[in-house]
Amino acid sequence: MSVVESQHPARWWHTLEEVRIQCDLCPRDCKLHEGQRGACFVRAMRDGQMVLTTYGRSSGFCIDPIEKKPLYNFYPGSSVLSFGTAGCNLACKFCQNWDISKSREMDTLMDAATPEAIAQAAAANGCKSVAFTYNDPVIFAEYAMDCADACHANNIQTVAVTAGYMRAAPRREFYAKMDAANIDLKAFTEEFYFKLCVGHLKDVLETLAYVHHETDCWLEITTLLIPGHNDAEKEIGELAKWVAKELGPDVPLHFSAFHPDYKLLDAPPTSPQTLARARRIALDAGLRYVYTGNVHDQEGDTTYCPNCHKPAIVRDWYEILAYELTDLGCCKACGSAIAGRYGHFDRPFGARRIPVRMAQA
Repeated sequence: MSVVESQHPARWWHTLEEVRIQCDLCPRDCKLHEGQRGACFVRAMRDGQMVLTTYGRSSGFCIDPIEKKPLYNFYPGSSVLSFGTAGCNLACKFCQNWDISKSREMDTLMDAATPEAIAQAAAANGCKSVAFTYNDPVIFAEYAMDCADACHANNIQTVAVTAGYMRAAPRREFYAKMDAANIDLKAFTEEFYFKLCVGHLKDVLETLAYVHHETDCWLEITTLLIPGHNDAEKEIGELAKWVAKELGPDVPLHFSAFHPDYKLLDAPPTSPQTLARARRIALDAGLRYVYTGNVHDQEGDTTYCPNCHKPAIVRDWYEILAYELTDLGCCKACGSAIAGRYGHFDRPFGARRIPVRMAQA
């Protein structure tokens, strides 16, 4: 197979009748005739079969701090090789990566690499993990899963940054190969999901519960707070209470600041005060690790020991300013375990972003 494969066989579909097939990857259940593409744009019917048109192709590779995903309780301070493809299976009007996720131009995919090349690049650059991000890895699941196998063969961890919009069968296979995930819980109302994302809340809640309770994948959650749409105290409280009750108090929750973009230009940017208020609501609901994102907020970026309440990891955005954990992830002050995945901490990668160009064999 060539490195750039535009018609890689896809999984999770079935034949409806002689002239149509149905995609079974996500709740959209796209039904396609010959030559048509699904709502994600990258899964298509060719010669009576479903194919993935972006296998082996990327919008670019960069080395990031793991905190940028955001993952705060997963090997803090480590570096991650990040990449995405194009397209998305949701239609969020506020998408912050719309130039990639909403792309209909295959020329957006300028770089190419086999799963083995990606794993080797991560190892060569000292990355602890590889992240499938920028657009949703659900829609390029076959590529992401093959990359995960290659990464694990090279002792590299794998990270999915996703909206969690996925059917049960592919979800089982996909998350069996992921070591960590940050899943967007975009709001806590069906109205928001339907009107602003063209999706459904219940499917995301099912994914969150499945990942936390049925897999070994470390889970963190991000909610982008959009003024006037999902930032009401009542909704934030209900969201936090659901996380505490259904997933438990140790699942980190990130409240991230919105900036006007794509098709939602009339909402103002999220204020630091709104983020701080949401964080306090979630802490009062019983969550132990609640963070703020896309702003400079040292208190909101810091991991506190839930037992002695002393700062365990002090951050300012992606910079780690102090690290007071043992290699096993225990608070140096009182010995209590901090939920997450940890290892030897030496020198943090920092806030750098380093582009990586893959050699095209």
